[in-house]
Amino acid sequence: MEQASVQKPYRGIGMEGLTAKWYASLTAKSMDDFKSLARRVADTLPAGARVLEVAPGPGYFAIELAKLGSNGLGDYRIKGLDISRTFVDIAQKNASDAQVNIDFRQGNAAAMPFASRSFDFVLCRAAFKNFSEPLRALQEMYRVLDASGRAVIIDLRKDASVESIDRAVNQMHVGPVNGLITKLTFRHVLLKRAYTKRDFERFVDQTAFGPVEIDENDLGLELTLHRRRPDA
Repeated sequence: MEQASVQKPYRGIGMEGLTAKWYASLTAKSMDDFKSLARRVADTLPAGARVLEVAPGPGYFAIELAKLGSNGLGDYRIKGLDISRTFVDIAQKNASDAQVNIDFRQGNAAAMPFASRSFDFVLCRAAFKNFSEPLRALQEMYRVLDASGRAVIIDLRKDASVESIDRAVNQMHVGPVNGLITKLTFRHVLLKRAYTKRDFERFVDQTAFGPVEIDENDLGLELTLHRRRPDA
């Protein structure tokens, strides 16, 4: 069986301080995307679903999902796990300001501080490529999912073109300086860390997940993963 690399050369250190605050301010300009994703996820969840967002950053998706639940769509029980203490603090404040109840805590995706079968749904958006132990993180997602659970990973694809990156950043309307910084970060940092569709398939082959469903667009990939066996 062909295997993907199980460990990256850098440590899994999250963004902290001013860098995290800059990122939170930048991604806040894409709030419509978070709202759209939250609505799409909510349409698939049962009432009372236990939800985990891995690497939620400022917490925008989790907060939007919690708002939908509190408005009568499901009353979801939501947790967020991020390696960055700054992001945890920002997310907690954002949740408090939005008057929603979410348990954001600090921790490593490769060693999650949750019991097995704790969640019905796990989301990891725009972060998997940054994990220093990607296979272990994927195995942990499997472990914390309940028997009928589902995980979704959304991330940049390694073979994304420069043109698709430029279009995506332009649509963020973050201004010329932030736009240039973001484009350079995508081209020279994030693309190097990202995975291809085949890379993800190799990772999944090394876990107990069943066959993976992968949707592709010009910029990224969306993986949907299900537990293979109820007794696994």
